[in-house]
Amino acid sequence: MSAQWIRPDWPAPPNVHAIITTRGGGVSRGPYGVPPHQQGGMNVGLGSGDDLAEVTANRALLRAALPSDPRWLNQVHGAVVVDAAQVTAGSRADASFATAANVVCVVSIADCMPVLMTDASGRAVAVAHAGWRGLAAGVIQATVKSMRASLKDPSVELIAYLGPAIGPAHFEVGAEVLDAMLAGLPEARRAFSARPDGKYLANLFELGRQALDQVGVTRIYGGHDCTYSDSARFYSFRRDRTTGRHAALIWRV
Repeated sequence: MSAQWIRPDWPAPPNVHAIITTRGGGVSRGPYGVPPHQQGGMNVGLGSGDDLAEVTANRALLRAALPSDPRWLNQVHGAVVVDAAQVTAGSRADASFATAANVVCVVSIADCMPVLMTDASGRAVAVAHAGWRGLAAGVIQATVKSMRASLKDPSVELIAYLGPAIGPAHFEVGAEVLDAMLAGLPEARRAFSARPDGKYLANLFELGRQALDQVGVTRIYGGHDCTYSDSARFYSFRRDRTTGRHAALIWRV
């Protein structure tokens, strides 16, 4: 496993493992490489426009750090949650959970926020792909409910980690995004800073915390890495348009 990748700093049980890849540690080049020489990029996005052979090689490097093939999703910015053990090549979802050992949940990201979750005993794990559309649709709340249902315990304590995403100083949105958030998160306005041109700067990390709090998850970690402002370490679709994808993965043993 590349030393450049993120091992989340959170009090997960010892049988729970998680990785978030960064821009480095792979073989991609050009806009998918690492500045300044544009080499060694760890792009795992098949639909990103990168050379297929290099993306495939990056995925092979990632697979070598995992106990099984990651259960890739066809992400659509919604709130569908699936059991990772039942994922197929056509599974359209933005979150997955697992209770079986060595089943790897994964989402791909390039500004949207990955949210890793586990229960305090390490019986279940999950990851959600939470951009503003997914947050407005309730993907985080749906993931928590699916985890609790899988454990047959509606009040089980969960722990969450908010991974790298576009930060609050750079995520400019229109009023329609604020309106969409207010429909599901009554305190959403606290996560928006008004600009003179009528637009807003939105804080995905704060919105994620509000969504988790809504379903009783209060042990929340991470939420500090900005993909937009750190081009050496992270891909960012909003910053570059032509860019790679990171992977956020979690599994239990």
